Amino acid sequence: MFGYVTVDKTLVDSKIFTTKFTCDLSKCKGACCTIESEYGAPLEKNEIEIIEKYLPEIKKYLTKRNIDAIEKNGFWEYKAETYMTRSINNRDCVFVYYEGDVAKCAIEKAYLNEEIDFQKPISCHLFPIRISDFGGPILKYEEYMDCEPALEKGKETGLNIAQFLKEPIIRIYGEEYYSELLKKGEE
Repeated sequence: MFGYVTVDKTLVDSKIFTTKFTCDLSKCKGACCTIESEYGAPLEKNEIEIIEKYLPEIKKYLTKRNIDAIEKNGFWEYKAETYMTRSINNRDCVFVYYEGDVAKCAIEKAYLNEEIDFQKPISCHLFPIRISDFGGPILKYEEYMDCEPALEKGKETGLNIAQFLKEPIIRIYGEEYYSELLKKGEE
């Protein structure tokens, strides 16, 4: 299988079915939150309002550096026709905090501690899948060298990207879509 398949009017990169993938934070160190780029993680417009509402709870897990950056410039920007998180020095997302040498998300930390009911931006939850829109949604696997440990661990677990990302795919598209997605992956 190569190219794209259609699932409920969504084009889906076939690599999502053929690539074995399971995150290994102990090896990648949360690289997806610290990728060097002038662009941050894509945000849905409604996510900006949600994050703004929960910012006091989220800030509890951030360093002074991150809080100062947010207070000076805000946590989001509109660039290249996309809302996105800001980053610090084109590297760390403004919501990054560290546990040892592993970068983690302060939004998700507040969620896991049951302080907020928003897990994290869907683009972060779906990573390494990115959603594009070219006359309709396209789910594409974004390959990053920093995810090599996830490819290795994926061979051990036997999970492909679609299986590993079951929760966020259902979060955005629903159970029925996910079932249809898996069926297409078996064809």
